[in-house]
Amino acid sequence: MYYGEIKNCDIANGEGVRVTLFVSGCTNRCKNCFQPQTWAFDYGQPFTAETEEALLQMLAPAYINGLTLLGGEPFEPENQRALLPFLRRVRERLPGKTVWAFTGFTWEQLHTDGSHPRCEVTDELLSLVDVLVDGRFVEELHDISLRFRGSSNQRIIDVPRTLSSGGITLWEDQ
Repeated sequence: MYYGEIKNCDIANGEGVRVTLFVSGCTNRCKNCFQPQTWAFDYGQPFTAETEEALLQMLAPAYINGLTLLGGEPFEPENQRALLPFLRRVRERLPGKTVWAFTGFTWEQLHTDGSHPRCEVTDELLSLVDVLVDGRFVEELHDISLRFRGSSNQRIIDVPRTLSSGGITLWEDQ
């Protein structure tokens, strides 16, 4: 997997102060995407053990609320496979941090056998995420008043509550 950027002390992509990883590779290719350069799977730099360790160091301070995964597309199958071991390490070493992920795929697509994003690691990867912002950016539904999303079709899903209830539970600002 490659990544295009890492932001330390990001306040725009999730609740609180976050470390944000922009992975590379996206087949969604939303019209007027704000980062079309990240569509290429080889954009940026390789995601290495050294990159993981640097991210874990950035996440360690008490003032950092957690990690945010953006893209590109974190839920492209090849990206899921690379992110899973990393998220396991984040959860093991920093259990108090939250994990947010943004995806152009919907919750339903991630759970439908045979759909492009669903693979053998999807369920476990989702179990390590606290909040999932799902759905493609749709320019015609763009709304600058929305918090943490670009268009009104996108949902902010409370993943643990959704997994335990069996029905989609939207995240409530706390």
